[in-house]
Amino acid sequence: MVITAISPAQMPDTAPMLGDHLAMDLLNTEARNEGLPVDFWQSDADVLQWLARYGIAPATDGPPPAAGELLSRAKELRVLARQLITAVKQQQQPDVQQLNQYLQCFYSVPQLVADADGKLQLSRSARLDVLGSLLGPVAEAVAQLLAEGDFALVRQCEHPDCILWFYDRTKAHKRRWCSMALCGNRHKAAQFRKRSQS
Repeated sequence: MVITAISPAQMPDTAPMLGDHLAMDLLNTEARNEGLPVDFWQSDADVLQWLARYGIAPATDGPPPAAGELLSRAKELRVLARQLITAVKQQQQPDVQQLNQYLQCFYSVPQLVADADGKLQLSRSARLDVLGSLLGPVAEAVAQLLAEGDFALVRQCEHPDCILWFYDRTKAHKRRWCSMALCGNRHKAAQFRKRSQS
């Protein structure tokens, strides 16, 4: 959802899930509303809710993090991800040392599980460190994007008021907007008004 496309009364409580990649949606936890920055993460609970939308739950082992620690570490990871993704997008060599620290805290073990149809799938289950179990999968998504992603498909919405990112998985790879229903329509409406005034 493009935050600048809606009125303050319609402002969603949670970050949009329009990035088509967990790393892109991490960046999209910050947006704009009428030109002002919006941070969807104001508390540990906000971060936990966002993670739960991606099926990421805390490990049951280990002590819980101190109040505010998850929020602080998640915001640090978001800043780091933005720096790394921007560097690679600009064809610069990123310093991945800090990202590796997040990955080293992510202790997980592989296990076979059956999906809803009974088909076996290999999944990973988090162990020990609660913060590592929560932020590790997000850091891993950023690392996978950096290592395996096609950065020609990593884009920001073309609407001048929008700061949201997406991974263009469309067949023709011509996606321009974070959401056609919002920024795309805003662009079309602006073009129509411009033609009507001519």
